[in-house]
Amino acid sequence: MISVNKWLSGALILVSGLSACKIYSFKDVSIPAQVKSIHIGYIENRARLINPQLAPQLNDKLRQKINQQASRLSQIQDPGADYDVSGTITDYNYTTSGISQQQVATNRLNVTVHIIFKNHLDPTGKTVAPADFEADVTRNFDFSGNTSITDAEQQLLPTIVTNMTDEIFNKLFSNW
Repeated sequence: MISVNKWLSGALILVSGLSACKIYSFKDVSIPAQVKSIHIGYIENRARLINPQLAPQLNDKLRQKINQQASRLSQIQDPGADYDVSGTITDYNYTTSGISQQQVATNRLNVTVHIIFKNHLDPTGKTVAPADFEADVTRNFDFSGNTSITDAEQQLLPTIVTNMTDEIFNKLFSNW
């Protein structure tokens, strides 16, 4: 019984220490105090296959999320803002991801957005983080092999937009 109590005490101290040091955090939005403005350029759809609803909804949702969770930043139309974000949807395709009894059981929709981040205050990120970067954000969305592509797109679009928005936002602002 004593060894279990020691183990629990040690685990509690470890968890407290990790949270106190902010080593382990999922929703930690990190924006330096010097940053006052952000420009969100329109994320264009340049994928080989195009869902005409994806780009407009993704742009709207990203702007809303930044407005809600990084509310002290002024969103401006000028690309010379402190932070400048742009991007393109570079991939939108379907693949078969599962076969059962020699028939398609599961399909997968792959979506990739290429993000370009510019820090006009300090491109190196040495005094005002983060440094300029480019990154791909990719997510996969599975759907039944019995579902048509058109139906799958309609069903998955809200999930795609929400998940891609969260991934892009985390890439821009979170300390993981």
